[in-house]
Amino acid sequence: MRLLQVTIPTGKRERVLGVLEEYGIDYVVTDETGHRGYTAIVHFPLPAEAVQDVLDDLQEAGLTEDAYTVVMGAETVVSRKFDKLRKQYESDVNAEQVARAELQTTAESQVRSLPTYVVLTIVSAVIATVGLLLDSPAVVVGSMVIAPLIGPAMSASVGTVMDDAGLVNRGIKLQLLGIVLAVASAALFALFVQVTSLVPPGLDPTTIGQVQARLSPDFLSLVVALGAGIAGAMSLTAGVSSALVGVMIAVALIPPAATMGIGIAYGLPVVALSSGVLTLVNVLSINLAALVVFWFAGYRPQNFLRHEGAYTRTAKRVGVLLVAIAILSLFLGAVTIDSIGSADAERQIRADVDALLQEPAYEDVALLDLTVRETDRVIFSEPERVVVTVGVPPGMEPPNFAARLDDRFERSVQNDVTVEVRIVRTIVSG
Repeated sequence: MRLLQVTIPTGKRERVLGVLEEYGIDYVVTDETGHRGYTAIVHFPLPAEAVQDVLDDLQEAGLTEDAYTVVMGAETVVSRKFDKLRKQYESDVNAEQVARAELQTTAESQVRSLPTYVVLTIVSAVIATVGLLLDSPAVVVGSMVIAPLIGPAMSASVGTVMDDAGLVNRGIKLQLLGIVLAVASAALFALFVQVTSLVPPGLDPTTIGQVQARLSPDFLSLVVALGAGIAGAMSLTAGVSSALVGVMIAVALIPPAATMGIGIAYGLPVVALSSGVLTLVNVLSINLAALVVFWFAGYRPQNFLRHEGAYTRTAKRVGVLLVAIAILSLFLGAVTIDSIGSADAERQIRADVDALLQEPAYEDVALLDLTVRETDRVIFSEPERVVVTVGVPPGMEPPNFAARLDDRFERSVQNDVTVEVRIVRTIVSG
């Protein structure tokens, strides 16, 4: 619900009030004596979905942009006319949820002051780095709560459809600044903990689960980013709190940016490249999804003459984002195909081990663990080393077990694989 205060220009009182009467709106009119050119101020409540329609009709009735209009939130409105109007708009699925001016104001308010934005971004990236190095999902989630990245993404998209160049430029610049700050602060902090031995010496970040999750971005990562962008745009158009949606957007940006910083600090180009691609894809996808949602929700510049220009600029930016995402998606597609290939290879290796253990000569041998290590490449990785741990009774030596495994792998796996068999003596007590 919204409460509007509108100044009525001299000579336009009857026409303005006539519009309100046509909508069946309850209103209160007070005389205006402080400004020349205005005779009264009218106060009236509206459902949020009706604000834009009423303002458009009031402008046609002579309410110019020079007259100020204030739109405020209202907790409760007791009025039969208001209830009737609200029901009317609730049944209209095509009604805009919030007015253009309100959407633009909300987007501007989402962009925090520069010092606050910088500090929160750095803090969130550092906390995310701690969570990644500790392999703590809870700490990583905590870093997302304070990340202020939803504002710039939404403001750039709102500015595009509303043809507000200042809002677009600020949103784009802050997004770039945020990503650079997140990566740089994560890299510096990871280097600091490495030099000061706050983490175990010789730590390999690629063995940490939370880091590994950001090293193989696939098409499902693209779905997460698109969903975050859609949710962010919908939260603004619905006029509801975007705090939780901001966490979702941070999920797509802060952890991969922090992972990129860790890769830089540890001198791991594979880690930095794969997480960097994931970060870039997510940024572009969030902007694309939000831009499309705002445009199809019907938001346009207030001035009708600017609609064509806004459409052209929006179409160009959508095209640029689509091309960029398509190019980066080649990498995601390669990773997806590689992941499927790696899973098939590991499944075949496990099947070979299980089949060998079914032979009578190895009926007393029990498989305890099977580890497949792949080549250190972002894409097109292959099984490089297979470590098989088996349990055998005391005094038993599995005849030619390693050689038999190696022979099987040569036939089923396309590349040379080093086989390592670890034998554990098992004793079963009665």
